[in-house]
Amino acid sequence: MRIVIAGGHGQIALRLERLLAARGDEVAGIIRRDEQGDDLRAVGAEPVVLDLESASVEEVTERLRGADAAVFAAGAGPGSGTARKETVDKGAAVLFADAAVRAGVRRFVVVSSYGADPGHPGGEVFDVYLRAKGEADAYVQGLEALDWTILRPGSLTDDAGRGLVRLEAHTGRGSVPRDDVAAVLAELLDTPATAGLTLELVGGSTPVSVAVKSVAGN
Repeated sequence: MRIVIAGGHGQIALRLERLLAARGDEVAGIIRRDEQGDDLRAVGAEPVVLDLESASVEEVTERLRGADAAVFAAGAGPGSGTARKETVDKGAAVLFADAAVRAGVRRFVVVSSYGADPGHPGGEVFDVYLRAKGEADAYVQGLEALDWTILRPGSLTDDAGRGLVRLEAHTGRGSVPRDDVAAVLAELLDTPATAGLTLELVGGSTPVSVAVKSVAGN
């Protein structure tokens, strides 16, 4: 498959790119700065420089043409203010989804967040983040032209992946290594029967492939 990943220099995206390239997929990662390109090439991905905060839908559509799947893994990141939660976590997600529709890329996977909710209350930065992620998820869920899957990981850690997770519509709070998030994303991309599902992910006791097959109904 050819897979295009928004937020290609993110910690989860780099892990996912390595996994996909290693299994023989063609992977392109959208990044904001040229100097990030070497990190993508090191894991076997093609860097595509494009700022999703300022790009037009036509520009993003061109980068998605010919892809078999798209993954939205971009985020404003810790330390960014409320404005960038709106422009990246929500705005860039909506833009990327619209471009996927225009480019005819049906398979669309979103890296969201545990607790994402368009009705989440509060005015702190993290509250705004959860609202923005929830609004972006709701927008994607409304696009009939996409075979979407939304993944909502719990608290992310840099612990070594165990390959053992809990993946359900509702898991309860928990943490999960970024390695295991990437492994689940790779498996989701291979499992089109997970289209239309919004899933929470935390560490658990079920092997990744078994967990994905279970939610897919296999």
